[in-house]
Amino acid sequence: MFKGIGLSPGDYAAYTVALMLATMVVCLVVSTVIIWRRSDDRMALLVALMLVTLGPITAISSLLLIPSLWQLPNACLYFLALALVVLVFSLFPTGQFVPRWTRWTAVVSLAVQVPSTFFPNAPFMLNTNALAIGYLVLLGEVAILVVVQLYRYRRVSSPLQRQQTKWVVFGLAVPGTVTVVGTVLYLIFPALAEPRSPYGAPYQLALNAIGTFTVLFIPLSLGFAMLRSRLWDIDVLINRTLVYGTLTVILAVVYVGLVIGLQALLRGVISQDNSVAIVISTLTIWALFQPLRSRIQRLIDRRFYRRKYDAAKVVAAFSATLRQEVDLSRLSEQLVAVVEETMQPAHVSLWLRPPAHHGTRWFPWRASPSGPSKDEERDER
Repeated sequence: MFKGIGLSPGDYAAYTVALMLATMVVCLVVSTVIIWRRSDDRMALLVALMLVTLGPITAISSLLLIPSLWQLPNACLYFLALALVVLVFSLFPTGQFVPRWTRWTAVVSLAVQVPSTFFPNAPFMLNTNALAIGYLVLLGEVAILVVVQLYRYRRVSSPLQRQQTKWVVFGLAVPGTVTVVGTVLYLIFPALAEPRSPYGAPYQLALNAIGTFTVLFIPLSLGFAMLRSRLWDIDVLINRTLVYGTLTVILAVVYVGLVIGLQALLRGVISQDNSVAIVISTLTIWALFQPLRSRIQRLIDRRFYRRKYDAAKVVAAFSATLRQEVDLSRLSEQLVAVVEETMQPAHVSLWLRPPAHHGTRWFPWRASPSGPSKDEERDER
């Protein structure tokens, strides 16, 4: 592959080693910060240990099947990292097995991995389907962990723990999306999978770099989740990622389609000059960017952030009414309705102070949609 882009084997090896070292350094730094700031949290310490072992895995995973003096230490480190990953995602974010039976699925899945990890070249492994069974069991454990995390998010987790889960899911989704998109492009354009083609070598090199870079989202997201730093910013980050990711894909498809279509259309008129097609396509993308971004933003807000989207519309409508309404009684009623619809409290009370010369007491404007109790009086607004 390196011959197709003018790199020597030594340059390509240095490039690959640099990417692996960057991953290891980030994992080590994040784990150090977690231990420093959250040394009293057992779940945080477990995550830090997992990150320490994940860094070298990218370098040794391909060496497990090669007989050498380092095969046993590599296998031990690989199995330790695998066990920590299963354990962390079984316990995250509370540090407890929920439901309790998940501890047994973790034990079974790890026990099945022992033969394929420590004895990959043994006769009983070569003459049976033990390796395939190990992969299937591990895949089943991953599916169980996904379902369990979804159950915990919806039924067990507190708002703070849900934000932690969002950070971790975001960190896993970014490299996963890059891998899926890269594989789909391989299937659509087979030339990209050929290292000797003009486009294959640069594409594979770029995909390798982007894939390694996006893997760094995993330790960083785990660091934010464990340190509980800026947890609530994840909603804004997810929103922007969805908007600009979708926008980039759509504009890229439109741009490529316009360039190819205009070249075919103007081939007999412009003497096969591509500059006109490129200029027209670029101007079209520039004109489409802002309206398309606004439309995608509204679509994602309605689909994924419906409550916040409706609340923003209600507040905007009330702001317009506020500039026109002069009747204090109607304005009070509308204000209480806006608070109920946007914040959905158990009880709302609005106290209005009359002018001082009236000499009357304050009077409340109350709204109790669900019949408040004494404890719910604390939610007064």
